[in-house]
Amino acid sequence: MSSVAQHEILGTPVGKSIEALQAAFGRLYDLMVVLACMLLLVMVTSITLDVVLRNVEIPGLPRGFPGASDISEYALYLCTLLAAPWLLRGGQHIRVDILLRAFPSRLAWACEWVSDAMAFGACVVLACMGLVVALRSYASGAIQIKSIVIPEWWVMAPLPIAFSLLTVEFAFRMWRLAHGPKEPRSDAVSAS
Repeated sequence: MSSVAQHEILGTPVGKSIEALQAAFGRLYDLMVVLACMLLLVMVTSITLDVVLRNVEIPGLPRGFPGASDISEYALYLCTLLAAPWLLRGGQHIRVDILLRAFPSRLAWACEWVSDAMAFGACVVLACMGLVVALRSYASGAIQIKSIVIPEWWVMAPLPIAFSLLTVEFAFRMWRLAHGPKEPRSDAVSAS
C-alpha cells in the first residue's frame, strides 16, 4: 500500500478512532510496565531484607524474612503479565525472523499475518480459560497457604486480564499490518 493510500485510511474517522484507541492502550501499557518495575523493586528489596536478616542479628527482628520467597514468586509472575503487552507493542518480544528476511516481501507479509492470527487466537483461548479458572477458584473459596496466605483467585485473576490485553494488541498489530507496507515488520529484527 502506498504511503498516500495509507495516509487516506488513517485520515478517516475510523482510522483516527483506531489511532486514538491505540494511543490510549499504549498509555495503559506504559502504566503497567511502571507497575512491573515497581514490583521488581519490591522483589529485590524483600530478597535483600531476607539476606540481611539471615546474616546480621538485629535484636527484636527475626532471622530472615519468611515472605521473601513468596513475594519474589508472585512478583515475577505479575511482572511477566504486566510487561507482556508493552513488550509486544514495542516489538521487544522474542521473535525468530531469519526466514522472514529471506522470503520475498509479500510472502513474509503473509507469514506475519498467519503468525499474528495464530497468536490472536491463542490469546483469546488463554483469556477465556484464565477467566474460567479464576471464577472457579473464586467460587470454590480456595486459598494458597504459604508464608503468605491469599485467596487463590487473586493469583488467577491477572491471567484473563493480561491475555485480553494481548488479544487487543494483536488486533492492533493486524490492523497496522493491513494498513502498512506489504513486507515483514521492521520491529524486533534479529538481523538487518
